[in-house]
Amino acid sequence: MLYLASQSPRRRELLAQLGVAFKVVNVDVPEVPAEGEAPRVYVERVARAKARAGLASVSAHDPAAVLLGADTEVVLDGQVFGKPRDAGDAAAMLRALSGRAHAVISVVCCVTASGENIATCESTVTFAALDDRATARYVATGEPFGKAGGYAIQGRAAAFIAHLSGSYSGVMGLPLFETAGLLRRAGVEA
Repeated sequence: MLYLASQSPRRRELLAQLGVAFKVVNVDVPEVPAEGEAPRVYVERVARAKARAGLASVSAHDPAAVLLGADTEVVLDGQVFGKPRDAGDAAAMLRALSGRAHAVISVVCCVTASGENIATCESTVTFAALDDRATARYVATGEPFGKAGGYAIQGRAAAFIAHLSGSYSGVMGLPLFETAGLLRRAGVEA
């Protein structure tokens, strides 16, 4: 059976687009970069930890389990922009991204009892310049919360995106091309 180790409704929606049956496993993995940890290394570590924790939780009753874990982070000038803590943090993130290009790193890890594979997808997103009014209106919608970088490309923030180079689904949180490849390698047809 295929399991998704994620609490993200967006990841569930994206995985469902591949037409595969799966169950969701909730895991609790700290999402805090270590001191001096490179952004890509951090995202890979968190994705692996989620997949491994998920496998540990189901392997006793499903030894043939296939687990997917994923993490997505926004990176600007080498700094990881996680999920905003509050409205002030969300507004600060949006002001920093305004009128600039930033990276979005998504990593998917597929783990089975016989091994693991990862795939990394890096996209570049360019924001239009945002004024304080647009930023405040967006933060007031509540959409920035629970999202890396404080925005949802599939939501109202789509109006802020001047350019995207890479994977739209990767920016949302689960790069489907890479995920489908990992699933095929694990014997799951997507």
